[in-house]
Amino acid sequence: MKPLILITGGARSGKSTLAEKKALELGKNVVYIATAIAFDEGMKDRIKKHRLDRPKNWATVELYKGFSAIVEDESFKASDLILLDCMTLMVTNLMLESNLDFDNCSMEEVDRLEKDIFKEIDELLNIIMDNNKTAIIVTNEVGMGLVPSYRMGNIFRDIAGRVNQYIANKSKEVYFTVSGIEIKIK
Repeated sequence: MKPLILITGGARSGKSTLAEKKALELGKNVVYIATAIAFDEGMKDRIKKHRLDRPKNWATVELYKGFSAIVEDESFKASDLILLDCMTLMVTNLMLESNLDFDNCSMEEVDRLEKDIFKEIDELLNIIMDNNKTAIIVTNEVGMGLVPSYRMGNIFRDIAGRVNQYIANKSKEVYFTVSGIEIKIK
């Protein structure tokens, strides 16, 4: 079985840079799964800079759900490594598209949303394993900051934290980045 690698850290900690470095070391044919949605000028600029930083020969697929569609993609078939950047943006996108009123929804609704998010993650991980791909997943460490002062932020932190633990448990290697320095923690 090919390795699953999780890279976590805070915002602007060097996670993506480390993931791209590792992808260059481990893969010949890389598919970069970008989960970001260009919803404002700041995000458009971040996406543009990420694209410029990536090697030109890497295939890019913009996707944050419905991963079964990638199996038929020719670049996926030819790839030996998948780099997904970033899991916390994927969770954010799935939360926002749920249209839940996070200030007033029930915990049962939150539990259903989290279950749906985990279905998407399991679909992705199963596709990676079933197709014998090495995978690098980038995510934000959400447990080291302040407790959010609003309910949606708390729900996001809790779901993203459980997602990170789940993926870390399944990963062969886990790295934490801080100020551009990597620390192997598993």
